[in-house]
Amino acid sequence: MSNEEKEFYERLSERGVSRRDFMKYCGMLTATLGLSSSFIPKVAEVFAAPKQRPPVIWLQFAECTGCSEALLRTMNPWIDQLLLEIISAEYHETIMAAAGHQAEEILQSAVKKYNGKFICVVEGAISTKDNGVYGKIGGKTFLEIAKEVCPKAAAVICMGTCACYGGVQAAAPNPGGYKGVGDALGIKTVNIPGCPPNPINFVGTVVNYLLLGKLPELDDLGRPLFAYGKTIHDQCPRRSHYENDEFVEEFGSEEAKMGYCLYKMGCKGPDTYNNCPIAKFNDGTSFPIEAGHPCIGCSEPDFWDKMSPFFVQSE
Repeated sequence: MSNEEKEFYERLSERGVSRRDFMKYCGMLTATLGLSSSFIPKVAEVFAAPKQRPPVIWLQFAECTGCSEALLRTMNPWIDQLLLEIISAEYHETIMAAAGHQAEEILQSAVKKYNGKFICVVEGAISTKDNGVYGKIGGKTFLEIAKEVCPKAAAVICMGTCACYGGVQAAAPNPGGYKGVGDALGIKTVNIPGCPPNPINFVGTVVNYLLLGKLPELDDLGRPLFAYGKTIHDQCPRRSHYENDEFVEEFGSEEAKMGYCLYKMGCKGPDTYNNCPIAKFNDGTSFPIEAGHPCIGCSEPDFWDKMSPFFVQSE
């Protein structure tokens, strides 16, 4: 074991995370990526002794910062390790110390320095109506900034449903003409949808890039198949209740307490592709259905319009 790896495990121990727990996490991440168990040591090495730190420029447009908040709560790797040791965060409005003109100068400098080499992560939708005038940063429209930065990136990763497909900003009547990044710019993007998305799906995408030297395989909506290859319904721990016609028909009922299927309460799990039942949130603690709330289909395009009303059974 190299000195770099020893120091890494010492830092983990100081945080109360044992090497065993860390390797369990690497095992879960390896399985999430669809790789064999033989890759677990290699996945661990990506965190413990990364051979490269790809520069990342994180743009924020029309969004609530929930996707960044989700990422800030990632564990194994912790956010400081992710930003300081695994990737090189060159620009991120929420976490950077700079502001105003200084921040804009940092953005322009980073794009110029790492032209063609950086990963551009985008959070939030882009206004396209009237030349994008309904969303601006530093006097420039979201559309102008995206057109300046995204084409110069080695890859563009959309974090959250707003960046992927427009999200709530694109819900009817959509007066600002908001769209997802790929649609607004006419480019191919890696989409990690969710409101918010699970940070493990972002980490998994980065690990796939560092480990295999390429981005993960995608579905026809630009989503990594390792995370969005199956419906929530097919992975749901309540699936057996669905098959046995055991449904919750009222919140607070005995059926709800017994963990029956939430389909009749409006659950959109059969129409939603995501790995929520497997990856879960908050360090693998739970996800909405496990907590007794129907899936609202937040990782699907136009879910605000197509999936609502949320608490009515799908036809």
